[in-house]
Amino acid sequence: MKKLLILTLGMMGLTAAAQETLTPDLLWKLGRLSPIGISKDGKNIVYKVATPSIEENKSNAKYYTIPVNGGVATEVPDVKDLVADKNLSPDGKYILSHKEVKVSRVLGKDFYPELKKSEAQIYNELDYRHWDTWNDGTHNHVFYAENADKAKAIDIMKDEPYDSPQKPFGGDEDYIWSHDGSKIIYVSKKQYGTNYAISTNTDLYEYDINTKKTRNLTDENMGYDTHPMLSPNGDLTWLQMKRDGYEADKNDIIVRYKEKDINLTAAWDGTVDSFKWSADGKKVYFIAAVDGTKQLFEVNFPGLTKIAVRVTQITNGDFDVSELIGVSGNNAIVTRTDMNHAPEIYAYDLKKKTWKQLTTVNNDLYGKLTLGKTERRYVTTTDGKKMLVWVILPPNFDKTKKYPTLLYCQGGPQSALTQSYSFRWNFSLMASQGYIIVAPNRRGMPGHGVQWNEQISKDWGGQVMDDYLSAIDDMAKESYVDKTRLGAVGASYGGYSVFYLAGIHKNRFKTFISHCGVYNLESMYGTTEEVFFNNWDHGGPYWQENNVVAQKAYNQFNPIKLVNNWNTPIMIIQGGKDYRVPIGQGQEAFQAAQLKGIKSRFMYFPEENHWVTKPQNALVWQREFFKWLKETL
Repeated sequence: MKKLLILTLGMMGLTAAAQETLTPDLLWKLGRLSPIGISKDGKNIVYKVATPSIEENKSNAKYYTIPVNGGVATEVPDVKDLVADKNLSPDGKYILSHKEVKVSRVLGKDFYPELKKSEAQIYNELDYRHWDTWNDGTHNHVFYAENADKAKAIDIMKDEPYDSPQKPFGGDEDYIWSHDGSKIIYVSKKQYGTNYAISTNTDLYEYDINTKKTRNLTDENMGYDTHPMLSPNGDLTWLQMKRDGYEADKNDIIVRYKEKDINLTAAWDGTVDSFKWSADGKKVYFIAAVDGTKQLFEVNFPGLTKIAVRVTQITNGDFDVSELIGVSGNNAIVTRTDMNHAPEIYAYDLKKKTWKQLTTVNNDLYGKLTLGKTERRYVTTTDGKKMLVWVILPPNFDKTKKYPTLLYCQGGPQSALTQSYSFRWNFSLMASQGYIIVAPNRRGMPGHGVQWNEQISKDWGGQVMDDYLSAIDDMAKESYVDKTRLGAVGASYGGYSVFYLAGIHKNRFKTFISHCGVYNLESMYGTTEEVFFNNWDHGGPYWQENNVVAQKAYNQFNPIKLVNNWNTPIMIIQGGKDYRVPIGQGQEAFQAAQLKGIKSRFMYFPEENHWVTKPQNALVWQREFFKWLKETL
């Protein structure tokens, strides 16, 4: 009897443990997996796991290997020699690298060396700051050196005021060796100052290490040319957007074959995220958004034959294939995620169409949690289209109860809203605090055809706002949604959406949260760093009085023009080093709310940019986020 009692109590303990729900503190205990690649011998996958430390306010990384067919993960002290070094020339003689080089005079002490304590910065053109840093006259340059003597590195962009890798996010994926190792191919936007700020025209350049000459390989294309890669046969392959100034244009796979450029995805109604060649050079695998998820696709490579190009979707399901690590035998090795689970490494058998999870970084923690459920919902929009809406329900959802509900407004504005796992805008975390989340794949998102994706351009406050309201109004018909407790939250364009909805919602919402949102399109045009973005999305500058498209944007679609209608509590969050949506946007919005007597709160992170990356700041962000919702919803 005593043993039975102990067993029963033990089972009760397990049940209780399984009823734990996700909290901000638990979220910051999850390991964050990043794949490095498949080992040189093809037997193992090499990856990194970074675990945040709240106490140290940083993340600590460990490195592991695991067999490609599955097995036990092994921690390794160093991965440098495990994975092939793409920066090493094919003959092993040279090594590529990059570093910042001082090229231009900008600082006061550059002009007046005797005034070394001067803090002045002097600019004659735009591009004086980008993302979260000010231009101090330094630029990223690519170097090569003899592998035996890395000290004598040669700058292949000497004295050029241009960047490769591209700032702010480029890395060594921006440069590669040619097939024979005699040339270096790299990405750069060779425009300076104001011209740089208004253009997206990056090109692929080829530097010949023998002649020291550089030539532009993609000078005829006016948009982005990025992600150079060689096929197994040595054919240059890259991603290309056609239109200058349009950062979210359709992204296609281009192969330069026998001096002819072949667009493998031209006829396919989608946009490519990333790609890799098959080992035999007969097909290209790629990842792209489709119907609210990201999936693995393949496209055959016909060369110059008359064989038709066919794009085929390989995987399908309510999850994201977030990264393609490589192909080993019949298996595609990928990272996979969904709204309830951070990325793990999986093998997908291309013949059997079956999945196998290889890593289990966070299984122990997830095993103790009760997670919510994610559902698809299709809503008819005001123009008669079918729109996917993700609905995330709280753990232990009971449809006989009523729940407060949040409309989530995605940023971008042309970023996909898929089964990804965010460590800040975490739907699983929000649902675990007792909220239903309504996340519409509104106009402007990839994964529903190019036309749907492009419809938001120059129409920020138009159909997309109707899409938001259609989603929340349709969801509010459900008996378990508390229509008196609706909120709207979002960041970047999502923050703009919150500001705009605050002026048109007609008392639908009880509270708002806007993170780094655009509030005043005119002052945004005057202070943001990537001017090409506003030129494309709003049709031009605000002072062009005869520009009908631009005037509609700056008047009809400008949240500041609707502030007289504001009457609802609003929380505004802003990063001090956000130069994409500069601090004045949040300040203007908060000042208006305060002077109108509206309950409002301003949360400011002096050292954060458009994102919140430091663990303690992120934890404060989440605690204050839910604190505000408890107060106002």
